[in-house]
Amino acid sequence: MLRSDQRKKFLGSFMLFGWVMGLLLLSSPLFAANDPSGANTGTIADVPAAVAGQPTLMEVANAVGHNKISINIMWTLLTGFLVMFMQAGFAMVETGLCQSKNAAHTMAMNFMVYPVGMLGYWICGFALMFGGVGAIGALGGGTAVLDHEVVINLFGKDFGIFGTKGCFLAGTSYDAAVYTLFLFQMVFMDTTTTIPTGAMAERWKFSAFMVFGFFISMLVYPIFGNWVWGGGWLSQLGKNFGLGHGHVDFAGSSVVHMVGGVCALAGAIVIGPRIGKFNKDGSANAIPAHNIPMAIVGTFILAFGWFGFNPGSTLAGTDLRIGVVATNTMLAGTGGAIIATLYMWFRFGKPDPSMMCNGLLAGLVAITAPCAFVNSVSAMIIGCVSGVLVVESVFFFERRKVDDPVGAVSVHGVNGLWGVLSLGLFADGTYGDGWNGVAGNVTGLFYGDASQLTAQVVGSLTCIIFVFTTCYAFFKIQDMVQGLRVPSTVERDGLDIPEMGAYAYYDEITSLPKN
Repeated sequence: MLRSDQRKKFLGSFMLFGWVMGLLLLSSPLFAANDPSGANTGTIADVPAAVAGQPTLMEVANAVGHNKISINIMWTLLTGFLVMFMQAGFAMVETGLCQSKNAAHTMAMNFMVYPVGMLGYWICGFALMFGGVGAIGALGGGTAVLDHEVVINLFGKDFGIFGTKGCFLAGTSYDAAVYTLFLFQMVFMDTTTTIPTGAMAERWKFSAFMVFGFFISMLVYPIFGNWVWGGGWLSQLGKNFGLGHGHVDFAGSSVVHMVGGVCALAGAIVIGPRIGKFNKDGSANAIPAHNIPMAIVGTFILAFGWFGFNPGSTLAGTDLRIGVVATNTMLAGTGGAIIATLYMWFRFGKPDPSMMCNGLLAGLVAITAPCAFVNSVSAMIIGCVSGVLVVESVFFFERRKVDDPVGAVSVHGVNGLWGVLSLGLFADGTYGDGWNGVAGNVTGLFYGDASQLTAQVVGSLTCIIFVFTTCYAFFKIQDMVQGLRVPSTVERDGLDIPEMGAYAYYDEITSLPKN
């Protein structure tokens, strides 16, 4: 017979056990049914009825679990909204760095990439990317309904190629957690899709751009994204071959930015340079930006949105690592902007406002992969290296007659590559236990794990080969069938009226009809 004080201790211990078990189980789905209302997400099934009006321990655990997942879902949605706002930043940066006669056309591409990309991703892109991802604990395990990955077996190992569940968000995909994941990942995809609009600006047919929007959102981006984030073969390099934690990319230096940058390079090569960009001897002519203030404001919008891009990739407001991620993001962008400014000032005697912007963006791109796995000093180093890389890269491609009006290939492609590799160097082993199913924290070369750098190299080479080959072939075929480029007369006069039927800027005084 227990004494009164023993009974109290026993009851207290039992209640604490119930709370702990509830927190441990809240993100583990006990059934694979979808949950469109979200009412059962984060809870344990078959809760017994309350006794005499008092909540049971199971009900208390469910309330705690449901609230935790609610915080995570709200966090994921809010950060997704921030990333969506980045589209306005891209539109302003690209349009500001182009000529005024093409401003409406450039803005229109940045606008339409959002609905076109979303439509393609909704049709099948999301399914190809995440159709076999399975349960994501931070979202309450509700994504367990995404349970079919097409796999091939080589060397006795399974290699995930693409998923199949989730087309049109129909069937069991009608689930609160799945819809949350879709929204957040859709705006990431849209970032990738908009990158080539800068590299191919001022000569790209709008109709050709529209077709491209479906191609990248439905096929290219989702397939590579599956290999890294959807449980595909690159994410399993650690489990299958002992290469660190597999190819790790926290928020998209490779999946988002490198894919967009490599695709932009293929497109810029196929479509060719703008008229007047290069002389017969190969020397380049500057084609000045028409609105530097617009580009700078757009850069600030992008930097603001990046606080959704990187910290949001935890998919969990309850993961306190978000403070580290956000601060590292800010520091790397700072390093990129300062070094790019000083580097241009040293080389050419003047700081270049457009390169200031690209330096900031390059630092943000580079830190996107390692932001959760490095300390502040490493983040600053990564950003500073980006500031030099973006400047040198812009001139490198220009010397090879690749005309990229906004530096998209350099900002996103080159620095996306640097970001992925920097994770393999600077990851300090303080975060990432269980990442891609591998025990222990993510650790880079400088902290004792050379195999993680190997996995980063394999993933980077895969991205370059797959994306460049696929996109180059697509643009070549599209150019033969549909034509990529506007006629030379249209390009010289400006794309706004011939392509869009509207001026971006209309001088009402000088354009009034004369009596």
